[in-house]
Amino acid sequence: MFIPPGFIQRSVALSLGTVAYIEADPDFWPAPPASSVPLLFVHGFGGGSSSYEWSKVYPAFAAEHPVLAPDLIGWGNSDHPDHPLTTANYLSLLIELVEKLCPAPPVVVSSSLSGAMLVRVAIDHSDRLRGLFLVAPAGLADFGQDPSRSPINQIVKLPVIDQVLYRGAIATADGIKLFLAQRQFADASKISDDIVAAYLMSAQQPNADVAALAFVRGDLSFDLATYLPQLTTPTALLWGEAAQLTDVSLGHRFAALNSAAIRRFEVLPGVGLTPQLEQPGVTVGLIQQFLAELAQ
Repeated sequence: MFIPPGFIQRSVALSLGTVAYIEADPDFWPAPPASSVPLLFVHGFGGGSSSYEWSKVYPAFAAEHPVLAPDLIGWGNSDHPDHPLTTANYLSLLIELVEKLCPAPPVVVSSSLSGAMLVRVAIDHSDRLRGLFLVAPAGLADFGQDPSRSPINQIVKLPVIDQVLYRGAIATADGIKLFLAQRQFADASKISDDIVAAYLMSAQQPNADVAALAFVRGDLSFDLATYLPQLTTPTALLWGEAAQLTDVSLGHRFAALNSAAIRRFEVLPGVGLTPQLEQPGVTVGLIQQFLAELAQ
Protein backbone atom coordinates (compact mmCIF):
# COMPACT_ATOMS: atom_id res chain seq x y z
CA MET A 1 0.00 0.00 0.00
CA PHE A 2 2.81 2.41 0.84
CA ILE A 3 5.39 1.21 -1.69
CA PRO A 4 5.67 3.41 -4.80
CA PRO A 5 4.83 1.82 -8.16
CA GLY A 6 7.87 0.16 -9.69
CA PHE A 7 9.33 -0.91 -6.33
CA ILE A 8 9.16 -4.13 -4.33
CA GLN A 9 9.86 -5.19 -0.76
CA ARG A 10 12.47 -7.81 0.02
CA SER A 11 14.05 -8.95 3.27
CA VAL A 12 17.47 -9.93 4.53
CA ALA A 13 18.42 -11.82 7.69
CA LEU A 14 20.98 -9.93 9.78
CA SER A 15 22.53 -10.57 13.17
CA LEU A 16 19.85 -8.56 15.02
CA GLY A 17 16.89 -9.89 13.05
CA THR A 18 15.23 -9.73 9.66
CA VAL A 19 15.24 -6.39 7.88
CA ALA A 20 12.64 -5.49 5.26
CA TYR A 21 13.84 -3.18 2.51
CA ILE A 22 12.55 -1.57 -0.65
CA GLU A 23 14.36 -1.80 -3.96
CA ALA A 24 13.57 -1.09 -7.59
CA ASP A 25 11.56 -3.80 -9.35
CA PRO A 26 13.87 -5.19 -12.07
CA ASP A 27 10.81 -5.97 -14.21
CA PHE A 28 9.90 -2.28 -14.19
CA TRP A 29 13.22 -0.41 -14.26
CA PRO A 30 16.13 -1.05 -16.59
CA ALA A 31 19.32 -2.07 -14.82
CA PRO A 32 21.30 1.03 -13.80
CA PRO A 33 24.82 1.46 -15.21
CA ALA A 34 27.30 -0.99 -13.70
CA SER A 35 29.50 1.87 -12.56
CA SER A 36 26.72 3.76 -10.78
CA VAL A 37 26.95 4.44 -7.05
CA PRO A 38 24.37 2.67 -4.87
CA LEU A 39 22.04 4.92 -2.88
CA LEU A 40 20.97 3.73 0.57
CA PHE A 41 18.06 5.69 2.09
CA VAL A 42 17.81 5.33 5.88
CA HIS A 43 14.85 6.72 7.80
CA GLY A 44 15.04 8.59 11.09
CA PHE A 45 13.66 7.67 14.51
CA GLY A 46 10.27 8.59 15.96
CA GLY A 47 6.79 7.14 16.42
CA GLY A 48 5.76 5.55 13.13
CA SER A 49 9.08 6.01 11.32
CA SER A 50 9.89 3.69 8.41
CA SER A 51 11.37 3.67 4.93
CA TYR A 52 8.19 5.41 3.77
CA GLU A 53 9.93 8.62 4.87
CA TRP A 54 12.00 8.50 1.64
CA SER A 55 9.32 7.10 -0.69
CA LYS A 56 8.74 10.47 -2.39
CA VAL A 57 12.46 10.87 -3.10
CA TYR A 58 14.14 7.58 -4.07
CA PRO A 59 12.01 6.92 -7.22
CA ALA A 60 13.78 9.87 -8.87
CA PHE A 61 17.08 7.94 -8.77
CA ALA A 62 16.10 4.40 -9.74
CA ALA A 63 16.95 4.75 -13.42
CA GLU A 64 20.56 5.71 -12.74
CA HIS A 65 21.42 4.12 -9.37
CA PRO A 66 20.73 0.97 -7.37
CA VAL A 67 18.22 2.24 -4.79
CA LEU A 68 17.65 0.61 -1.39
CA ALA A 69 15.47 1.80 1.50
CA PRO A 70 15.43 -0.43 4.61
CA ASP A 71 13.24 -0.37 7.69
CA LEU A 72 15.56 -0.48 10.70
CA ILE A 73 15.04 -3.18 13.32
CA GLY A 74 12.16 -2.10 15.57
CA TRP A 75 10.50 -0.02 12.84
CA GLY A 76 8.27 -0.47 9.79
CA ASN A 77 8.05 -4.03 8.45
CA SER A 78 11.32 -5.25 9.96
CA ASP A 79 11.56 -7.41 13.08
CA HIS A 80 10.43 -5.78 16.33
CA PRO A 81 12.31 -7.26 19.31
CA ASP A 82 10.54 -7.18 22.67
CA HIS A 83 13.61 -5.55 24.20
CA PRO A 84 15.17 -2.19 23.28
CA LEU A 85 18.26 -1.99 21.14
CA THR A 86 21.23 0.15 22.12
CA THR A 87 23.09 2.75 20.12
CA ALA A 88 25.87 0.20 19.64
CA ASN A 89 23.30 -2.27 18.25
CA TYR A 90 22.12 0.26 15.68
CA LEU A 91 25.66 1.19 14.68
CA SER A 92 26.44 -2.47 13.98
CA LEU A 93 23.12 -2.85 12.14
CA LEU A 94 23.88 0.09 9.87
CA ILE A 95 27.30 -1.14 8.77
CA GLU A 96 25.87 -4.65 8.31
CA LEU A 97 23.19 -3.19 6.04
CA VAL A 98 25.87 -1.46 3.98
CA GLU A 99 27.91 -4.62 3.68
CA LYS A 100 24.95 -6.90 2.85
CA LEU A 101 23.02 -4.66 0.47
CA CYS A 102 25.70 -2.57 -1.21
CA PRO A 103 28.53 -4.38 -3.03
CA ALA A 104 30.11 -0.99 -3.81
CA PRO A 105 30.45 1.86 -1.30
CA PRO A 106 27.12 3.73 -1.34
CA VAL A 107 26.06 7.29 -0.80
CA VAL A 108 23.84 7.10 2.25
CA VAL A 109 20.90 9.48 2.52
CA SER A 110 19.55 9.68 6.04
CA SER A 111 17.95 11.90 8.67
CA SER A 112 17.84 12.85 12.34
CA LEU A 113 19.31 10.35 14.83
CA SER A 114 20.04 7.77 12.10
CA GLY A 115 21.99 10.42 10.23
CA ALA A 116 24.03 11.12 13.35
CA MET A 117 24.71 7.41 13.79
CA LEU A 118 25.89 7.19 10.20
CA VAL A 119 28.52 9.84 10.91
CA ARG A 120 29.93 7.43 13.47
CA VAL A 121 29.71 4.53 11.01
CA ALA A 122 31.55 6.61 8.41
CA ILE A 123 34.32 7.42 10.87
CA ASP A 124 34.83 3.76 11.75
CA HIS A 125 34.36 2.42 8.19
CA SER A 126 35.40 5.24 5.88
CA ASP A 127 36.30 2.80 3.10
CA ARG A 128 32.72 1.49 2.94
CA LEU A 129 30.90 4.79 2.35
CA ARG A 130 31.17 7.06 -0.70
CA GLY A 131 29.29 9.98 0.80
CA LEU A 132 26.65 11.13 3.26
CA PHE A 133 23.61 13.31 2.55
CA LEU A 134 22.09 14.03 5.96
CA VAL A 135 18.86 15.82 6.83
CA ALA A 136 18.98 17.49 10.25
CA PRO A 137 21.29 14.89 11.81
CA ALA A 138 21.43 15.10 15.59
CA GLY A 139 22.58 12.90 18.44
CA LEU A 140 20.09 14.73 20.69
CA ALA A 141 22.68 15.17 23.44
CA ASP A 142 24.71 17.57 21.31
CA PHE A 143 27.04 20.20 22.75
CA GLY A 144 26.30 18.96 26.27
CA GLN A 145 22.50 18.91 26.05
CA ASP A 146 20.77 16.58 28.51
CA PRO A 147 17.71 15.03 26.84
CA SER A 148 16.75 13.24 30.05
CA ARG A 149 15.55 16.51 31.59
CA SER A 150 12.67 17.13 29.20
CA PRO A 151 9.14 16.68 30.66
CA ILE A 152 8.17 14.06 28.07
CA ASN A 153 11.35 12.14 28.84
CA GLN A 154 10.45 12.01 32.53
CA ILE A 155 6.93 10.82 31.77
CA VAL A 156 7.93 7.95 29.49
CA LYS A 157 10.29 6.63 32.15
CA LEU A 158 7.27 5.77 34.32
CA PRO A 159 6.14 2.13 34.03
CA VAL A 160 2.62 1.67 32.65
CA ILE A 161 2.36 5.41 31.96
CA ASP A 162 4.72 4.99 29.01
CA GLN A 163 2.42 2.35 27.48
CA VAL A 164 -0.67 4.46 28.03
CA LEU A 165 1.05 7.44 26.43
CA TYR A 166 2.24 5.44 23.43
CA ARG A 167 -1.06 3.72 22.69
CA GLY A 168 -3.27 6.68 23.46
CA ALA A 169 -1.27 9.67 22.23
CA ILE A 170 1.30 8.40 19.74
CA ALA A 171 0.00 5.30 17.94
CA THR A 172 -3.31 6.82 16.86
CA ALA A 173 -4.26 8.67 13.69
CA ASP A 174 -4.91 11.87 15.63
CA GLY A 175 -1.66 11.49 17.58
CA ILE A 176 0.38 10.91 14.43
CA LYS A 177 -1.22 13.86 12.65
CA LEU A 178 -0.65 16.15 15.63
CA PHE A 179 2.99 15.11 15.93
CA LEU A 180 3.61 15.64 12.22
CA ALA A 181 1.93 19.06 12.33
CA GLN A 182 3.69 20.24 15.47
CA ARG A 183 7.11 18.67 15.06
CA GLN A 184 7.90 17.65 11.48
CA PHE A 185 6.08 19.95 9.06
CA ALA A 186 6.13 23.72 8.80
CA ASP A 187 3.09 23.62 6.50
CA ALA A 188 0.48 21.24 7.93
CA SER A 189 -1.50 21.36 4.68
CA LYS A 190 1.16 19.12 3.16
CA ILE A 191 0.35 16.27 5.58
CA SER A 192 -1.61 13.94 3.32
CA ASP A 193 -3.78 11.03 4.40
CA ASP A 194 -1.24 8.56 3.00
CA ILE A 195 1.53 10.05 5.15
CA VAL A 196 -0.58 9.68 8.30
CA ALA A 197 -1.64 6.14 7.32
CA ALA A 198 1.95 5.03 6.65
CA TYR A 199 3.18 6.37 9.98
CA LEU A 200 0.21 4.83 11.78
CA MET A 201 0.79 1.40 10.23
CA SER A 202 4.40 1.42 11.43
CA ALA A 203 3.47 2.74 14.88
CA GLN A 204 0.91 -0.04 15.42
CA GLN A 205 3.18 -2.99 14.65
CA PRO A 206 3.57 -5.44 17.57
CA ASN A 207 6.31 -4.18 19.91
CA ALA A 208 6.63 -0.94 17.94
CA ASP A 209 6.52 0.91 21.26
CA VAL A 210 9.83 -0.65 22.39
CA ALA A 211 12.09 1.19 19.94
CA ALA A 212 9.95 4.34 19.92
CA LEU A 213 9.97 4.73 23.70
CA ALA A 214 13.71 4.02 23.92
CA PHE A 215 14.18 6.88 21.47
CA VAL A 216 11.87 9.24 23.37
CA ARG A 217 13.50 8.39 26.71
CA GLY A 218 16.85 9.46 25.28
CA ASP A 219 18.38 6.00 25.65
CA LEU A 220 19.92 6.24 22.16
CA SER A 221 21.20 9.81 22.44
CA PHE A 222 24.82 10.92 22.21
CA ASP A 223 26.81 14.06 21.45
CA LEU A 224 27.36 14.19 17.71
CA ALA A 225 29.58 17.25 18.12
CA THR A 226 32.32 15.11 19.66
CA TYR A 227 32.45 12.91 16.53
CA LEU A 228 32.04 15.33 13.62
CA PRO A 229 35.64 16.65 13.68
CA GLN A 230 36.83 13.08 12.92
CA LEU A 231 34.66 12.71 9.79
CA THR A 232 36.46 12.42 6.44
CA THR A 233 33.63 11.13 4.23
CA PRO A 234 32.26 13.81 1.86
CA THR A 235 29.05 15.06 3.45
CA ALA A 236 26.14 17.39 2.72
CA LEU A 237 23.77 18.71 5.38
CA LEU A 238 20.20 19.80 4.70
CA TRP A 239 18.10 21.63 7.25
CA GLY A 240 14.57 22.98 7.25
CA GLU A 241 14.71 26.52 8.59
CA ALA A 242 11.53 25.91 10.62
CA ALA A 243 12.66 22.53 12.01
CA GLN A 244 11.43 21.77 15.51
CA LEU A 245 13.37 19.55 17.93
CA THR A 246 16.67 20.29 16.18
CA ASP A 247 16.88 24.00 15.44
CA VAL A 248 18.73 25.17 12.35
CA SER A 249 21.27 26.89 14.61
CA LEU A 250 22.47 23.39 15.53
CA GLY A 251 23.17 22.70 11.87
CA HIS A 252 25.29 25.84 11.59
CA ARG A 253 27.31 24.76 14.62
CA PHE A 254 27.81 21.27 13.18
CA ALA A 255 28.91 22.59 9.79
CA ALA A 256 31.50 24.83 11.44
CA LEU A 257 33.12 21.83 13.15
CA ASN A 258 34.42 20.25 9.94
CA SER A 259 34.37 22.32 6.77
CA ALA A 260 36.69 19.85 5.03
CA ALA A 261 34.23 16.95 5.14
CA ILE A 262 30.97 18.94 5.22
CA ARG A 263 31.02 20.30 1.69
CA ARG A 264 27.46 21.60 1.55
CA PHE A 265 25.11 23.07 4.13
CA GLU A 266 21.71 23.93 2.71
CA VAL A 267 18.84 25.59 4.57
CA LEU A 268 15.30 25.50 3.16
CA PRO A 269 13.09 28.42 4.28
CA GLY A 270 9.55 27.59 5.34
CA VAL A 271 10.30 23.89 5.73
CA GLY A 272 10.27 21.73 8.85
CA LEU A 273 12.15 18.71 10.08
CA THR A 274 11.42 16.41 7.11
CA PRO A 275 11.91 18.21 3.78
CA GLN A 276 11.96 14.77 2.15
CA LEU A 277 8.20 14.65 2.81
CA GLU A 278 7.35 18.34 2.83
CA GLN A 279 9.44 19.40 -0.20
CA PRO A 280 10.52 16.14 -1.90
CA GLY A 281 11.21 17.75 -5.28
CA VAL A 282 13.66 20.24 -3.82
CA THR A 283 15.26 17.48 -1.76
CA VAL A 284 15.73 15.38 -4.91
CA GLY A 285 17.40 18.30 -6.66
CA LEU A 286 19.85 18.88 -3.81
CA ILE A 287 20.78 15.20 -3.66
CA GLN A 288 21.38 15.26 -7.42
CA GLN A 289 23.69 18.26 -7.04
CA PHE A 290 25.65 16.48 -4.31
CA LEU A 291 26.00 13.33 -6.44
CA ALA A 292 27.23 15.41 -9.37
CA GLU A 293 29.89 17.01 -7.16
CA LEU A 294 31.05 13.62 -5.90
CA ALA A 295 31.42 12.42 -9.49
CA GLN A 296 33.77 15.26 -10.45
